[in-house]
Amino acid sequence: MSKSLIGKKIGMSQYISDDGTVVPVTICELGPCVVIQKKTVQKDGYSALKFGYQEHKKEKNIPLPQLTDFKKKNISPKRHLSEVAFFDDSLDVGSEVKCSIFQENETVTVTGISKGRGFAGVVKMYGFAGGKATHGSHHHRAPGSIGANTFPAEVWKGKKMPGRFGSKKVTVKNLKIVKILQDKNIVLISGAVPGRKNSIITVTVK
Repeated sequence: MSKSLIGKKIGMSQYISDDGTVVPVTICELGPCVVIQKKTVQKDGYSALKFGYQEHKKEKNIPLPQLTDFKKKNISPKRHLSEVAFFDDSLDVGSEVKCSIFQENETVTVTGISKGRGFAGVVKMYGFAGGKATHGSHHHRAPGSIGANTFPAEVWKGKKMPGRFGSKKVTVKNLKIVKILQDKNIVLISGAVPGRKNSIITVTVK
């Protein structure tokens, strides 16, 4: 059964294991998360847990129906809400979930929003070689011809073109939990995790 938790990416570092091996790790703060809603098959058609993460600083920025729901359940307003797969029947609305649900050496899947790099050309986005830089060439970092031919005389869908680079939902699989610091809600995950510093991530063990 899968286990999931919302957290944030703090940054990257390295961890020296007992045998002296240096492991590149991403430092993540996972939890504590509060169960905002418990969805069931009978009522909602599927089972899931709705988690809330981080205290909301200003109530005026919270939609009124959402704020009313928080007050009705006696839960302090949370800044980030996300649904995860149902994994523990003992959890109920108001229950707090911490990183202790994970164990060291478990294989995890991490989902986050990749770094946004703004509007970029084909050389930066896809590694195009570009044209000549000498002999009066005006074709340096341009994509070149994009048409198919006289027939069908159109640009094929999916053509690699300049556009917005990054800022997309990215999932990285088969990462490993190297170390857990339960008192600080810190988890060290091997390798790189999508997103910038302090970006929200979801860590799942399947």
